[in-house]
Amino acid sequence: MNTAGRLGLYGAALVAAFAVAFGTAAAVAPRGAAPGQAHGPTAGHEKQQDEEDGMNGHDAHRSTTMDHSAHTANDTPAGVALAAGGYTLAPVSAPATAGEAGTLSFRILDGSGTPVTAYEPQHEKELHLIVVRTDGARFRHVHPTLDRATGTWSIPWTWDAGGSYRVFTDFAARGADPVTLARTVDVAGPFAPAAPATSATTRVDGFDAGIAGDLVPGSASELTVTISRDGAPVTTLQPYLGAFGHLVALREGDLAYLHVHPEGAPVAEPGEAPAPGATSGPDVRFAAHVPTAGRYLLYFDFQVDGSVHTAAFVLDAKAAHH
Repeated sequence: MNTAGRLGLYGAALVAAFAVAFGTAAAVAPRGAAPGQAHGPTAGHEKQQDEEDGMNGHDAHRSTTMDHSAHTANDTPAGVALAAGGYTLAPVSAPATAGEAGTLSFRILDGSGTPVTAYEPQHEKELHLIVVRTDGARFRHVHPTLDRATGTWSIPWTWDAGGSYRVFTDFAARGADPVTLARTVDVAGPFAPAAPATSATTRVDGFDAGIAGDLVPGSASELTVTISRDGAPVTTLQPYLGAFGHLVALREGDLAYLHVHPEGAPVAEPGEAPAPGATSGPDVRFAAHVPTAGRYLLYFDFQVDGSVHTAAFVLDAKAAHH
């Protein structure tokens, strides 16, 4: 897989191409992220994912994507299966109750059941961990630490609220194509399900974020995220994990998953990361190609002055009426 291909990984194509990208503030979940946070060793309850219809990613105008595990051999969409591409996400250990501090840990197993210990870095990290409650709330994107002796990934973890969570692991084992695997972890504790309403604007940590563009089922369209502060456009967006912004898209209902990254233009050639010290903004563009009508949950990460912030949007893709 070439550099341009790898640069788009970091997520996993919604098995239908939906260009978008997102990131995290640190190896510990960033606060202020649009719907959520996380951190913590007790075993949470996990449920095997059922195969469902889904989506896969493409590259497009001003974006570079890597179509990880868009489809498995059984045409399973990314982010809804615990096994794909010859790899399996072993059961996830995590605190069982909201508010309980501990560790979230897991291993990736190869086809022989042996823990994987060698990975190809994708967007500056060997593995990207994305966690979101199944109603779309409590979104986090973090980077755990690998114990190469045991193949165990781990990160300090505390659940902020009860509910069922989808745990996505986005990675490329050495010598293999990128893949996204997922499991569901049930967490005891207070739970007030969210009912995400459509929203193209949001405010986070003093920044105003807006997303423009329409999602058209079965057709490519452009999305543009714009960041401002105190009424002025923000032109000091910094590179984060090799891009000026990351947008994750989840399809409401099955949480089919896609992760895409914009390219570093105008300071980099297509497929290359932004130059060191480069800045950009206020706009970050992505291409979107969603396979079905429905509601999509979007999470955008951007970095300013060394801090990462996350803005969340909800858009509907509506079928055209003839």
